Amino acid sequence: MTKTNPPKQPARKKEPRTVRLEFDFSGIPAGSLMFVATPDIIEDYIRRIPRGETRSILAMRREIARRRKCDATCPVSTAIFVRMAAERALKEIAAGMPVSEVAPFWRIISSTDKIAKRLPADPAWIDTQRTLEGSA
Repeated sequence: MTKTNPPKQPARKKEPRTVRLEFDFSGIPAGSLMFVATPDIIEDYIRRIPRGETRSILAMRREIARRRKCDATCPVSTAIFVRMAAERALKEIAAGMPVSEVAPFWRIISSTDKIAKRLPADPAWIDTQRTLEGSA
């Protein structure tokens, strides 16, 4: 008797959502309306930062929340999605894709951010990219 595995289901794409906080969460007070983004929303935001400009993750979260008519954007999922975008960009660069075609995560992550130290790249590389774009 041969055991077969059921066919793999395609990965479901996460949808953005809005939640009303029932308790304080990561500096966001109970009762606040919090937007939970998706990896695509965060990467799209990063790609739209003009060359030569930078943003902080906090500024991005505030802007996304405002656009979605919310009080805040989830800090936990946003940090995860920023890191995912950065790691994807680094993999694409390692595979030969030009830096100009990847999500420019160095416009949202500075070399001194905690997240930069967790990436599979030297934080000084981020400074180099910022210098090349005139935003250092």
